[in-house]
Amino acid sequence: MSVGLVIVSHSTQLAAGVVELAEQMAPDVVLIPAGGMDDGGIGTSLEKVMSALGQADTGAGAVVLTDLGSAVMTAEAAMEFMGSPELVRLADAPLVEGAVAAAVAAQSGASLEVVLKAAETALAAPAISAVPAPAAAEGPASSAAVADTAVTAVLRLINPMGLHARPAGALAGALGAMDVDIEINGVDGQSVMMLMTLGAAQGTELNVSATGPDAQRAVELVRTQVEAGFGEI
Repeated sequence: MSVGLVIVSHSTQLAAGVVELAEQMAPDVVLIPAGGMDDGGIGTSLEKVMSALGQADTGAGAVVLTDLGSAVMTAEAAMEFMGSPELVRLADAPLVEGAVAAAVAAQSGASLEVVLKAAETALAAPAISAVPAPAAAEGPASSAAVADTAVTAVLRLINPMGLHARPAGALAGALGAMDVDIEINGVDGQSVMMLMTLGAAQGTELNVSATGPDAQRAVELVRTQVEAGFGEI
């Protein structure tokens, strides 16, 4: 059971298109479009949004994303009519980027609050900090020193389309479930949007650096996926 998503747009086609895109990276997540008026015209429908909310929340909650201001008001009205359900959150997020990031988080099994945060921080660039160099010491290294030591790898993309939406989503989702801080070419490896901004094509070199309890496992996951061409070759 995963958090569901509701996409509210003034356009039936836009809502459906956002769902179609997000589904490529989150096949197990319930994504419900609520676009356009009841007659198919441009606008938003209270009835459509209420129906979508009922379908999207299968027990783990739902996150609602909207396009323009009046869509926000329609979503808020729908939630109010439904008694302001505790497991429904309205995201203050860009529609497309937020939906993709939220869908990837939901696919990984993240909680409602984590999925909401993924949507709302979809375009936020992470602060890049230098990886601490391991301190020279005599005798066995302390657990803190081990945790701060980066696990690194240099890999080369071999699949024809490179790090496009589907592999970026799969990678970010898998890494997001781990206790790790990981950067790939300087961006957050747990953010699908940041990975997609790299525009990494076939032949691109990926510099991977990870710290934290799952650092080794995370880097090996990236290595395995890259060397397998993300299952595309």
